[in-house]
This record gives sequence, structure tokens and C-alpha cells, in this order.
Amino acid sequence: MDAGSSSARTVAACVIGGIVLGASVVALHLGGGPAAPSLPPVEALRRRFRRRRRPVRVYMDGCFDMMHYGHCNALRQARALGDELVVGVVSDDEITANKGPPVTPLHERMKMVRAVKWVDDVIPDAPYAITEDFMNKLFNEYNIDYIIHGDDPCLLPDGTDAYALAKKAGRYKQIKRTEGVSTTDIVGRMLLCVRERPASDNQNHSSLQRQFSHGHGQNIDHSGSGSGTKISHFLPTSRRIVQFSNSRSPGPDSRIVYIDGAFDLFHAGHVEILRLARGLGDFLLVGIHTDQTISSTRGPHRPIMNLHERSLSVLACRYVDEVIIGAPWDISKDMITTFNISLVVHGTIAENMDYTEGDSHPYAVPIAMGIYHKLESPLDITTSTIIRRIVSNHEAYQKRNEKKEASEKKYYDSKSFVNGE
Repeated sequence: MDAGSSSARTVAACVIGGIVLGASVVALHLGGGPAAPSLPPVEALRRRFRRRRRPVRVYMDGCFDMMHYGHCNALRQARALGDELVVGVVSDDEITANKGPPVTPLHERMKMVRAVKWVDDVIPDAPYAITEDFMNKLFNEYNIDYIIHGDDPCLLPDGTDAYALAKKAGRYKQIKRTEGVSTTDIVGRMLLCVRERPASDNQNHSSLQRQFSHGHGQNIDHSGSGSGTKISHFLPTSRRIVQFSNSRSPGPDSRIVYIDGAFDLFHAGHVEILRLARGLGDFLLVGIHTDQTISSTRGPHRPIMNLHERSLSVLACRYVDEVIIGAPWDISKDMITTFNISLVVHGTIAENMDYTEGDSHPYAVPIAMGIYHKLESPLDITTSTIIRRIVSNHEAYQKRNEKKEASEKKYYDSKSFVNGE
């Protein structure tokens, strides 16, 4: 048999084998053998991909009255449970009906919440309790997947759980409460000067304000319970600072803007001036003065919040890139060089501006260097503004605090460990 015939037979065998194999595959596909797993239609795959790619949206509400780092940490934890955080800010009327008069009005509280860097969207005038209608609105209109709240109970005036419906729906998640701070505690610190004022004392509001500023009537409760004013029980850790930090550095050509201050009782006025300052450069560095510096210029009851508390509040602001914890009062040439500061700014609304008329000017060096700029403050609010609100209505706030202090004491007495950040 010659080579040609052998080659022809080989080719023929391959062709026949291919036909048989192809027929077998067709037969199997048509049901002539074990069923092969079928692929889903293209549109089903697309829908599944879209469902998997849709961001998980979580909702958290609150009064956020006199917003502090505890509120910010709650929002940080809530954001970690999803991809987008929607925050409901309770209306003034709802707060008054359920807790007592708010210290800061809704429009200020909205500015504060929007400025927190973990917040993606804000709903104004949210109800204090999650009603069925509002819950359905969250699920259907805002595409909320889960409703979040802290491990501390939130009870309505009738004693029922404000989040009962969300829990029943299986769409509720819990985070750990940030201990050592609350609005009740902070208001208590400001009521320090008037707690022991005799009932027969008919001092007017301005007199009470001066009394507060000069440190009279002190009644400090070091135990953290009872009706006396509390000192801070915040236990700062390096991890908490890292959690709040942006963890980014300025580039070599970044325009670094520096602004300093006490930033005590972090409020909407602070937020707005920081927003303007950030708009003047690529990186905003904020100097936060020590407790001793503030006490020496503003009185022995100041600051209300200590250095670590104030630092976290500022770090949580979306306009801030970095802070100097315990910044010097005077800005030196060495400091400007060390941090490569391009511009030093200060707002027109601030406390203790008397230094501008004296010989000792903390901004003398940046002024001489031509890198100092005064910013027109958008809001006429200072820490003293917040204090005046408390003092002017101290009886209502004291009554509100007594009720809240009792519930907070109950929480701390019965609390157990909750795993959380």
C-alpha cells in the first residue's frame, strides 16, 4: 500500500470521526443523553450583575443637636455597613415633642450633618419614630436596604421602641454607641454655672453669662452619675484618630491653607469658615489650640470640649485634610516652613479678637510674609452663641437633662460589651 492511499484513508477517518462526534454532541443537546447545564439568558445575567453592583444604601436618623464626635463616629460606623449613607435629621418640632427644645435649629443641624465626610445624602424633617409610611418611603423611594441605630435604646414617650417596625421587617442593623459623650453631657457642662444658683436669685441672662465665663458656681461630678456637671469621660485611642483621619498627605506642589482656633462646641459657623478656607487651596491644615491656651483667654470653664474631643470633631469635617493637635498660639516662620504653608486665614467672626490691637499678634509673621488673609465669616455664630442659648433657657434644658441623665445612667449601669468600632 503506497503512501498516498494511507494518507487518504487517514483523512477519511478523521472526517468520519468528526461527523460522528458532532452528531453525538447534537444528540446530547437535543435530549439524547444527560442534560447539559443550560446558561441563563443574557438579560438575566445583566439583571443579576446590576443587582450585585447596586450600592448598598443604609439609613440613619437622629437629632444631631450640638453635633459632636460621638455623632460623627456613629455615622462613620453606619457608613461602614453599606456603600452609601443617607441621614435623616429630625425636625425641631419632633425633638421638642419627644425630648425637649433643641439647642441648634434644623438649618444649622443640616449644615453640620452635610459636612460629615461619611454622609452621602440628607433628608430634612425626618420623623423621630420610624412609622410604617416613612419606612416604606425609605425602602421604595430612597432605595434603603438597612436602617441603622446604636445599641442604646431609643424609646418614645409611651415607652415603645422607635425602631420596632424596622426590626420586625428584618431591615435593622445595630452599631456600638460612642461612650463618654452625649448632647446631654455637653449641655450639662454648660449648665455648670447655674446648677447651684439659688431659686431666689433673679439674675438676668447676661449676668448668668458673665458668671459662666468667670467660673462661678462650679459643681463637678467626677463619678459620671448624678445631677452634677460631668467632666469628660472620653478615652482617646490612636485607632480612633486613625479612623477619623483622611490618611492622605499634600502633594509637593499643593497649595496648603492653614487656619487655627479653639473649635469648641463645633458648630455651623466653624463648618462654613472651614468650607471657605478649603476653597482657597488644595489642602486644608487646621490648628487646634490647647485647653490651657483657651482657658487663659476665655475663662476657667472653657473649653467645654477637651483637646482630643475637639480634634475628632474637626477631623470628621469633609473640608479638613489634617489637624495639628495642640497648635501654638503664635504662628512662627519655622512652622510655616515645616508644613509648607502657602496661606494663613482667619474668620471675621471669632472670640477674643483683642490681640489685633496689641503688640503681641499671633499672625504677625504671616502678615509680614504677605500670606495672611482674613475671610468674611458666613455665619455670625461663636461658641459663646451656643452657651447663651443654653443659659437663656437654662430651666428648660435642666429639666430636659434630668430626664435624659436618668436614662443614660440606666444604660451605663446595665450595658454589656458590644463588638464594634
